[in-house]
Amino acid sequence: MKMIIGGERRDSVSGRSIPVNNPANGDFIDTIPLGTSEDVNIAVESAENALPKWSEKQCRERGKILFHVAEEVRKNHKEIALLLTIEVGKPIRESIDEIRGFANILEYYCSLASSNIGESFSLGPIGDCIVNREPIGVCGAIIPWNVPAILMGWKTAPALLMGNTLVLKPAIAAPLTVLKLYDSFENAGLPHGVLNIVTGNGEEAGRAIVRHPRIRKVTFTGDSQNGRSVRMDAAESMKHITLELGGSDAMVVWKDADINKATDGALRGRFYNCGQACLAVKRLYLHESIKDTFIGELKNKIEKLKIGDGRSVETDMGPLINVSQRSKVEDVIRSTLEKGEGTLITGGKRPEDPVITNGAFLLPTLISDIPDDARPFREEVFGPLLPVATVEDIDTAVKQANNTPFGLGASIWTHDMNVARRFSSDVKTGVIWINKHLTIPPDVPFGGIKESGIGRENGRNSIYEYTETKSIIIGK
Repeated sequence: MKMIIGGERRDSVSGRSIPVNNPANGDFIDTIPLGTSEDVNIAVESAENALPKWSEKQCRERGKILFHVAEEVRKNHKEIALLLTIEVGKPIRESIDEIRGFANILEYYCSLASSNIGESFSLGPIGDCIVNREPIGVCGAIIPWNVPAILMGWKTAPALLMGNTLVLKPAIAAPLTVLKLYDSFENAGLPHGVLNIVTGNGEEAGRAIVRHPRIRKVTFTGDSQNGRSVRMDAAESMKHITLELGGSDAMVVWKDADINKATDGALRGRFYNCGQACLAVKRLYLHESIKDTFIGELKNKIEKLKIGDGRSVETDMGPLINVSQRSKVEDVIRSTLEKGEGTLITGGKRPEDPVITNGAFLLPTLISDIPDDARPFREEVFGPLLPVATVEDIDTAVKQANNTPFGLGASIWTHDMNVARRFSSDVKTGVIWINKHLTIPPDVPFGGIKESGIGRENGRNSIYEYTETKSIIIGK
């Protein structure tokens, strides 16, 4: 596939390209251009040329186009989902949900197209004031590989709805679904140049977007280390920024919790997308009175998961994105067990099924009795490892949930509303769930605190992240 600039499919000016491979078996899928700073500059020029006419349209008209994009995606969701599974490895059920989720995001933002996004008020004897919200201009978006369709929706829908144009860079490991989704924008009548997709790596194409002086806002989803670099680079030209970064979400299961429901929550919360989600359950804390019962039931459910190629409808968990990512998770497991910092309950190795030997597979792993300073609790582990510890009271639960530099999400599983209120009040994260984890509808503001990011995506107020205010004072 080729990058898309000004509605044209094109190679990089450098002539370089890179293959995209299926993580389930290592097979070649396609090649993509390795974009350069010159490609980014061409894309910015295209976005600038499209900006005046696009921003002059009524918000309602822009919303109609986004609604037609959603219609196109829903018509072709199975085809797009299959491509997503092939390039990322996730089970086809998860891919179908993600593509439908992309359409749902666009439909949600369409519902905001008639919202009153300005205001007016009297200044008494001085006169009156009108506050307009205007498009920022050309924006840049950089998305990761784990949920590329959802994140494409989060970035494109509010930016385009508010009259901005966009230069978007997908992850080098998962660009194909993003490029395929562009077809739906084109078929829905999106003017050329409003959305431009430059493929390539972060060091070259990504940094060129962040540093480009005529890109006025950058929205980035990725790890915290790269997020720091984005923030520093964006500061050179005083860009608006939204950063959705890493997370190490705690899940606390209280003594009165519904064990069956909570184990299902832990299973999905950790092993959805092979554990490769910023909002995944990455630290599990059990009230000490339920430890043995909970771990026993969770172990049974983990060992029933069907591991394999995501194209099979029987598959519950696919591979990691590549063997390099698998090696990182294996290193954490190995060092934890070698130091005697946990008890292996299940998993911890690669599947023995010869059919999937060539893929980046790793069995879902459960390790209990993890001390506070062990690697699984200190680092964001992006893969199918669930570390477990116990807590004895709500003070300890809150302390442990907060014992991380991240602040993206956390959940408490209990029927005791006093416990739930205390946890919700004192745990420092952007999202708190009660008897649930992982679910984020587009209506819900999403983002983190501390090293988990700056700004918010989703929700009604997220459209303001793509506008600048202009105050007009009318004298009497």
